[in-house]
Amino acid sequence: MSKVIIGIDKSKSYRVYLTITTDMVEKARKAHDTTPLASAMLGRVLTATGMMGLMLKKESEKVTVLFKGEGPAKQVIATADGAGNVKGYVANPYVNLPLKENGKLDVGEALGKGELTVIKDIGLKEPYSGKIALVSGEIAEDLTAYFYISEQQNSSVALGVMIGNDTKIAASGGFIIQMLPDFENEAVDALEEMLKTMPSITTMIAEEMLKSKGKTEIGVLEGLMERIFSPLPSDYKPESIGIRDMNWFCDCSKEKYKKGLTTLSEKDLTEMIEEDEGAEVVCQFCQKQYHFDVEDLKEIRSEVENNDN
Repeated sequence: MSKVIIGIDKSKSYRVYLTITTDMVEKARKAHDTTPLASAMLGRVLTATGMMGLMLKKESEKVTVLFKGEGPAKQVIATADGAGNVKGYVANPYVNLPLKENGKLDVGEALGKGELTVIKDIGLKEPYSGKIALVSGEIAEDLTAYFYISEQQNSSVALGVMIGNDTKIAASGGFIIQMLPDFENEAVDALEEMLKTMPSITTMIAEEMLKSKGKTEIGVLEGLMERIFSPLPSDYKPESIGIRDMNWFCDCSKEKYKKGLTTLSEKDLTEMIEEDEGAEVVCQFCQKQYHFDVEDLKEIRSEVENNDN
């Protein structure tokens, strides 16, 4: 389970969500057996989506973030709820490309040209949906643009995933800074200067984790927040107003997939019974497998027949 620290500066110019998601992204890597490139993509999207989920007003509300491109990764999708539960997957978990000239994983090229779609289900008749063209495919830049274009929200998003030599997740996390309605222009200027010279978020996370002996996870997060915002004048440094949990969790179940099978025709179900002698369903989000034997399928077919009558 990961922790998210939420802070507001003394001048009430901005709110920040900051998190370290190393363990959560490692669980996702194991579930999907991703390459380092796919791990970096999925980790960034999971981290951002989880923080966006915590911005929702109710725990039952949900947000889905979909990056879809022409590149070999095809698409990355994650969904989160207001309780901090996050899940997601990369369409091509085995995507692999040469490193960029600076030695970084080429997430932008893996996605290529495409679109970012954000869907929020907040209990209305129709979910809210916003869509923009990808700016770079590097995830954080695209989300910064999304907040500005679709939600008219001045924001700054930083995300990162550091892969170890053993391909496991060495460090992962990020932050979302969002300006509040009555922000001071001096706060914007100070934040812009801070962001220009800030080291990579994963470098700072890795260094804070090395110094974390004897510290709780919350203590490490507080230290990270203090370090990131240390260049700011005291009035513009954030103070914690709360800690939230974020967790890799998939709510799939055999019952949910059974409901999905009831949408098939009697003909399709009969073919599964007589030709396939059962059905195997795999959850795209967590890779868990659900088996429906002949008796299961006959029961489902009976339900379909009764509904049709």
